[in-house]
Amino acid sequence: MFNKRFATYPAPLRLGIFIIILVSLWLPFAIPIYFFFRSDPNLVTILTMVILYAEFLWLLRHWSLQVHQHPKGLTHYGTGWTYNNRVELINGLNIGFLLVWLLFIVEAIFGWVTFKNPTASIGRIILEGLLISLGIGFAEELFFRGWILDELEKDYSPTAATWGNTILYASLHFLKPLTEIIRTFPQFPALILLGLTFSWAKQSHRGRLGMSIGLHGGLVWGYYVIQVGQLITYTNTISPLITGVDKNPLAGVMGILFLSILSLATFLKMNSKNKKMI
Repeated sequence: MFNKRFATYPAPLRLGIFIIILVSLWLPFAIPIYFFFRSDPNLVTILTMVILYAEFLWLLRHWSLQVHQHPKGLTHYGTGWTYNNRVELINGLNIGFLLVWLLFIVEAIFGWVTFKNPTASIGRIILEGLLISLGIGFAEELFFRGWILDELEKDYSPTAATWGNTILYASLHFLKPLTEIIRTFPQFPALILLGLTFSWAKQSHRGRLGMSIGLHGGLVWGYYVIQVGQLITYTNTISPLITGVDKNPLAGVMGILFLSILSLATFLKMNSKNKKMI
């Protein structure tokens, strides 16, 4: 399916070839699903995304083996189920989850939000949020910090590859009408910080994705529990630019501040690891 000559092509061309093949295999499934189930947009999204990612995993394995001659397949991208990866995944989940809660606790202390008593379904929401967050964390980290970052690192310096990956990650998550881009612009620097943090987390753990997946999943998990569980109410005593536009903590000063602390800690750990290896 893939030609090993693709390995000699520039990284942007390699990425483009892979995406074109992926989309061409996905559309024959996605189009019929859309027409048959268009009355239920949620079902369409779930089915098409599951098929898209299943095809991505299948293609990536063949890409790794046939183009780059990596005998370990997907584990080359840092997804191996090793002891270190499992421990780092759990640690990342805890850090991300607690960071979100700490953010809202601080905002509650300032009187910007108030906490409400949890409902009887909070246990289900916590478990449901964990499963969803792990799925999102694994999918996005394998795609961005696994495959794309690996392709960029083959052609560019680690710093250039990290920044290229980060800008691509933030831009793809910020695709929206121009008016919405302007209105929610504080979210963009937060996405940059997230991209850098996840990349540095991988680099500080010898290419393993456990910590990156854990941090990503933990942040999603903490926010999911609070939002879906309806555990807070905004008091509207301060500008949304502080607490987050549209109640999205990523689009506010406080969210950016907390992500900056996490990003700085990850950067310092990466530098510390690199110095020990010299």
